[in-house]
Amino acid sequence: MKANSPSERLYNGIIKENPTFCLLLGMCPTLAVTTSATNGVGMGLTTMVILALSNMFISMLRKVIPETSRVPAFIVVVASFVTIVQFLLEGFIPSLYDALGLYIPLIVVNCIILGRAEAYASKNGVISSLFDGIGMGLGFTLGLTCIGAVREILGAGQIFGFQVMPSAYTPITIFILAPGAFFVLAFLVALMNKLNVGSAKRKIDPSNSVSCGSGCASCGNAACKGKRG
Repeated sequence: MKANSPSERLYNGIIKENPTFCLLLGMCPTLAVTTSATNGVGMGLTTMVILALSNMFISMLRKVIPETSRVPAFIVVVASFVTIVQFLLEGFIPSLYDALGLYIPLIVVNCIILGRAEAYASKNGVISSLFDGIGMGLGFTLGLTCIGAVREILGAGQIFGFQVMPSAYTPITIFILAPGAFFVLAFLVALMNKLNVGSAKRKIDPSNSVSCGSGCASCGNAACKGKRG
């Protein structure tokens, strides 16, 4: 994939640098609101909208914002979009607004948003910054939804409000409490690391075009000897 292309930005945010499982950013809402998959989707998509819009706007103003006051300017931009989204949620989706509560205004200081504004949007074009925000937001949404789904299934026997466990199942209440968030997050991060390590081990270094099964001391390949020399 071409660097800074829309597809590369989406893949980077969702898989390569997933903010929840790889970078471990935004842990406060991750642990607090993921008592259900619905809350995870709602918080993740809300953050994605704010992240994409703030990235785009900051990229448009990157040559105008003074270097010495860039962080306060970033916070003002993010806070403006957070306020707009908060009013929209309160007016049109009051149930989600009540569920997320205090964590909506706290998006202003979410390290994912400020981090992408500082590290990417302030240095790159509008389109790539927009897709960087969408990719990171989708990765954050995926992380919160996975955590919320596991906690809801184990803690309530449901997912998205639908009963999926048999009636004989006894919910494990701890998973919808605060300690359950840490347990599920730790398990999913460990699983992601395991998959990443396994994937890395299966890759072959493209710079090493010669491969042999024996040790270097007994290798008779001229190309190998040339490299060792």
